[in-house]
Amino acid sequence: YILDEPSIGLHSRDTDRLIKVLRQLQQLGNTVVVVEHDEEIIRAADYIIDIGPRAGRLGGEVVYEGDMKDLHPGSNSYTVRYLLGEEKIPLPHSHRPWNNYIAIKGARENNLRGIDVKFPLNVMTVVTGVSGSGKSTLVRDIFYRALKRQYSEGTERPGEFIALEGDIKAVKDIEFVDQNPIGKSSRSNPVTYIKAYDEIRKLFADQPLAKQMGYTAGYFSFNTDGGRCEECKGEGTVTVEMQFMADLVLECESCHGKRFKKEVLEVKFHDLNIYDILNMTVDQAIEFFTTHKQTKIAKKLLPLQSVGLGYIKLGQSSSTLSGGENQRVKLAYFLSIEKSSPTIFIFDEPTTGLHFHDIKKLLEAFEALINRGHTIVIIEHNMDVIKCADYVIDLGPEGGNKGGSLVVAGTPEEVAACAASYTGQFLKEKLLEDGENIEPHP
Repeated sequence: YILDEPSIGLHSRDTDRLIKVLRQLQQLGNTVVVVEHDEEIIRAADYIIDIGPRAGRLGGEVVYEGDMKDLHPGSNSYTVRYLLGEEKIPLPHSHRPWNNYIAIKGARENNLRGIDVKFPLNVMTVVTGVSGSGKSTLVRDIFYRALKRQYSEGTERPGEFIALEGDIKAVKDIEFVDQNPIGKSSRSNPVTYIKAYDEIRKLFADQPLAKQMGYTAGYFSFNTDGGRCEECKGEGTVTVEMQFMADLVLECESCHGKRFKKEVLEVKFHDLNIYDILNMTVDQAIEFFTTHKQTKIAKKLLPLQSVGLGYIKLGQSSSTLSGGENQRVKLAYFLSIEKSSPTIFIFDEPTTGLHFHDIKKLLEAFEALINRGHTIVIIEHNMDVIKCADYVIDLGPEGGNKGGSLVVAGTPEEVAACAASYTGQFLKEKLLEDGENIEPHP
């Protein structure tokens, strides 16, 4: 049996149950192979194979394989270093204090039981609870939609609640950062989304040959006529529709997948044409543009690197990015625009498909947004994120019709001390591992 990230969207309590089922499968004489980042599942394994050491062109090697019970310190594997505690996601020294908040009174959509919840401003709040406890209903359907209507454009009708109270005027906008693809067309890619491509096109239009031929920056775009290959309209591929079978996607015969006309590809900057640039990874491009004194472009690309996406190619089609990668490209965009008006950013399970090492980078990016005066609200099950929150809202106690109540809200330590909270029980173990003392909750 091969399972690909079965823990996605599961609370630690449910992950525990999943591990028992996988173990039963194995005890019946089956072989179980799991592709996974979840610490509990990795620790429950008999044997681990770790691929790395990094991502993209810096990965692809087996950096560790061996029995889970016999891990060797000092390896090249990030996974093993985190499992042995040689590297860890540190606990914050203290939680940020807060005075301002926005409160939802009487939230009663789906299974929510008329609960009152405060969302503090200018800190990191995590909303958690077992699967089906009402997290998305509270955060997306009520909190997000009600405030979106308040601040800007109309959105879908919010779920049922009685009132919105608190410092609503202290915030200017709210953004829901989900895992949907970053662009509508297959031509959209990370570098166009974070607006770094405009600068790259200008740079190519400034080259002597481009000026001589009269190529403007528009010639280096694959979204407009001019420089793009007319055969495939800048896609690099041609789709052949097969009536009753799956469509065939073939490399364009005219440009051989290079997306631009031959004469446009003759324009070079330090021996590289526009296709070569789009084929670079973010890390390579930052190095290349810094070396050749194009600091403006390198600076525009830095946010992608800081959210842990240094391995993706600049021109990689958005359709080949995973949900978690799409979400991090959006996060990079918000980091890059340096929005000054206070905004609430909502992230829905941002750690999906992320390794411990990437979670560490993600938390640093959240920190950067909070330092600029923004507010972060995260729907999450991951204990490493929950332990770093300033405020935790735990819904439950169960899922479905046994959920929808506010179990406990407070600092991670207060939640860990609450005996009625499933999240608290697992969080307590996590905090004790990190050397925290937990006082029982009155």
